Amino acid sequence: MTAERNKQIVRDFYEEVLCGQNLDIVDRYMHEDYIQHNPYAAQGRAGFIEFHIAFFSSIPDARPTINMMVAEGDLVFVYGTYTGTHKGKGFLDLPPTGNRMHYDVVDMFRIRDGKLCEHWDVADTRAIFTQLGVIPPDKSNS
Repeated sequence: MTAERNKQIVRDFYEEVLCGQNLDIVDRYMHEDYIQHNPYAAQGRAGFIEFHIAFFSSIPDARPTINMMVAEGDLVFVYGTYTGTHKGKGFLDLPPTGNRMHYDVVDMFRIRDGKLCEHWDVADTRAIFTQLGVIPPDKSNS
């Protein structure tokens, strides 16, 4: 697989699964034994689906935007921005706030045989928790 082909797989996954919130087609993009390096999500394809059922129900208008994508060998790195409104239960066990969210995420995917097999992510949790009212805004920059 070329780096460009791997980037296209990730772009299609973002568009159809994450933007389209279509969990019925996850098996088209992901190995069943998908490894997830995120303490909030269980392992495997089933863990991804379980996490995103809760995520999409709590942020029904969640929308990721790919800002930058870089591929090297079997790895694809995505710097993106998520937006949405916290309307339901399920996201980090927080009650719905009705607050709009806008935060950055870096995702790294490993591709094997044309499917996602491993994932790491780093999210701007300070922005998330500040926008949801869990922590106060940082006033040191004022």
